[in-house]
Amino acid sequence: VTAKTAFLFILPQYNVSVPTAEGYLTNPRSLWEDYPHVYLSFQVKFFYLCQLAYWLHALPELYFQKVRKEEIPRQLQYICLYLAHIAGAYLLNLSRLGLVLLLLQYSTEFLFYTARLFYFADENNEKLFNAWAAVFGVTRLCTLTLAVLAIGFGLARVENQAFDPEKGNFNTLLCRLLVLLLLCAAQAWLMWRFIHSQLRHWREYWNEQNAKRRVPAVPRLPARLTKRESGYHENGVVKAENGTSPRTKKLKSP
Repeated sequence: VTAKTAFLFILPQYNVSVPTAEGYLTNPRSLWEDYPHVYLSFQVKFFYLCQLAYWLHALPELYFQKVRKEEIPRQLQYICLYLAHIAGAYLLNLSRLGLVLLLLQYSTEFLFYTARLFYFADENNEKLFNAWAAVFGVTRLCTLTLAVLAIGFGLARVENQAFDPEKGNFNTLLCRLLVLLLLCAAQAWLMWRFIHSQLRHWREYWNEQNAKRRVPAVPRLPARLTKRESGYHENGVVKAENGTSPRTKKLKSP
């Protein structure tokens, strides 16, 4: 967990510097122009190699960290999703688009882990979680918009539209549809899990608040017994203060 947290804190800074230096953020057309993007600069190739190395090492790490069995399926889904997107962008020569999409994703992850750190310091501090929830939805929308813009419209207008694996060209209608379908399915799955998690969190929160508002019933006190002079009446019998029946005095004979 510590290595992953450090990785997600350092990575966004490097992830911002690479697309900025390459000009992908200032010129969106560069995401699909001159496709296929076979020749990569050193920093882009190094970035992808670091990504693949990290997520591949996360697989055996599940065993060495002794992760609970019920957590393993969720972690495997998370790791495989990253590996599929990173390897797919690298092998299909969509490295420019992959860089920008990873920047969006890691920015959201960075905000989430920052919110967790503040929550561990103060359990009442949940404002960053609300900000993360809003950013998460916006990130899904931006990812879909950018993918449709680059793959659905940008690559569709490129002159070279032929399936040629030797030259790294996969710009065909079928390939574009498959990539868009996988991206849309992944974003929909992430959004569904997010909504399910938020609903469960809100349900637990309201149940906790309702439990706090409940006032325990005050037990009824037994009715006080009526005292009279040296004793009191109970069931029609006069008893002394110590609970015994008073003895009748015997008259002495003259």
